[in-house]
Amino acid sequence: MNIAPLFIAVPLFTAFLTPVLSRVREGIADVLSNAATATLLALSLAALYGVHTKGVIIYTFGGWSPPFGINLVVDGLSALLLVTISLISVMITIFSTKYMDRFTDKPKYYTLLMLMVAGMCGVVLTGDMFNMYVFIEMAAVSSYALVAFGCESDELEAAFKYMVLGSLASAFILFGIIILYSFTGSLNMAQISSIIAEKGASPPVQLCFALFLMGFGLKAALVPFHAWLPDAHPSAPAPISAMLSGVLIKAIGVYALSRVVFNVFGMNMLFSEILMILGTLSMIVGVLLAIGQWDFKRLLAYHSVSQMGYVVLGLGIGTPLSILGGLFHLFNHASFKSLLFLNSGAVEYGSGTRDLHEMGGLKEKMPVTSATSLIASASIAGIPPFNGFWSKLIIIVAAVQAGHMAYALVAIVASILTLASFMKVQRYGFHGKLKEGLAAVKEAPAAMCLSMIALAAICTAAGLAFPIVLRYLIDPAVSVLLNGLGYSGLILGG
Repeated sequence: MNIAPLFIAVPLFTAFLTPVLSRVREGIADVLSNAATATLLALSLAALYGVHTKGVIIYTFGGWSPPFGINLVVDGLSALLLVTISLISVMITIFSTKYMDRFTDKPKYYTLLMLMVAGMCGVVLTGDMFNMYVFIEMAAVSSYALVAFGCESDELEAAFKYMVLGSLASAFILFGIIILYSFTGSLNMAQISSIIAEKGASPPVQLCFALFLMGFGLKAALVPFHAWLPDAHPSAPAPISAMLSGVLIKAIGVYALSRVVFNVFGMNMLFSEILMILGTLSMIVGVLLAIGQWDFKRLLAYHSVSQMGYVVLGLGIGTPLSILGGLFHLFNHASFKSLLFLNSGAVEYGSGTRDLHEMGGLKEKMPVTSATSLIASASIAGIPPFNGFWSKLIIIVAAVQAGHMAYALVAIVASILTLASFMKVQRYGFHGKLKEGLAAVKEAPAAMCLSMIALAAICTAAGLAFPIVLRYLIDPAVSVLLNGLGYSGLILGG
């Protein structure tokens, strides 16, 4: 029961301790941040075990039970996101120990990173709508600063655009919370859920859904709310690009939207159709914009839009199989997309370029980066036996079973175009003849290679042993969403 607040306390304590101790000893920021993320990974696995053995874990502040007090909730969906966030965070901090040496102030970088991690953990744990907003802002404001961390003109411009649109999204979310509070008289998600279950999906609830859809849709970079992402992701340092795409858009976007729609409002045909349309648009528009890109990181950024479309489509269909596929793809995308952004960082670290036209033959000089990028490319394109194949297959089969043949066809076409896009990356980036200016390129340092190898192993293992992953990691999260408005009974105890 007492494990829940540690997910927020550990990264917050690390964030405030890092700049203080870094004045005493150089390199302490690396040690503190890696220790913090490793601790979070251990805690998340313990939380997942607790959900399997004891059910929902509820922590109440000050002994005030919900709905009167603020509470943190660890259920199957929270545990899935906590494992995903902590796993990617560990890989990012290991990768950053060498990659961030090229920047001037690593302690500030780690401080912002830990604040972002604390914000994401708070979002997935809180049972209070206003606290969710506060934690979203904590994670978002930290990410604005991290996008601009290099302080170059294009980075500052991208961060400013991201901040403006992110603030607009936050305004939509806050306005929705205000209307929801005026309608229900409560900020506790479980109590709001029980009140809506009695009153039904009245016009104020539908208005709140529209506001949350715009707000969380902007945070998740769903089409047509995606304008900030193609600039923000390429401009950020590679580890932050991996965090933004791997977990941030999921925690403060997709997770928050799915929690509200399924467990607070209750899924209905209108909400389902809207989510399916947005998911399908994101899939096809994202991949069409990606396939023509020659900037490695910008290409990956557009694929984040496309792959989030698969997740939202799976959630929107709303059947047990489709939700299973959507949540499995959420986890899979975190692993292979984070790996691809780390690959792009390793390539830029070694060659000094992100332009695929200026690359070629890097397989000779960077064998680890090349091999891991091939695994990640196969995963995102849906090539068996890697993890991306199974989650895409489950979503497509679920769409067919539900009678949505058009959506299934679009998902297949988007996957084929994704394969074409990453064949281009492999052809122009890693294969062919080595360009003259790349003769002095060397493989990335060991710490960076370790993160890439570990993520490639996860992509492979999650594909080969996908029934185990589904049973122990994904199924509990599916049960939470399928329980719908029954969420309130679990929290309020009746």
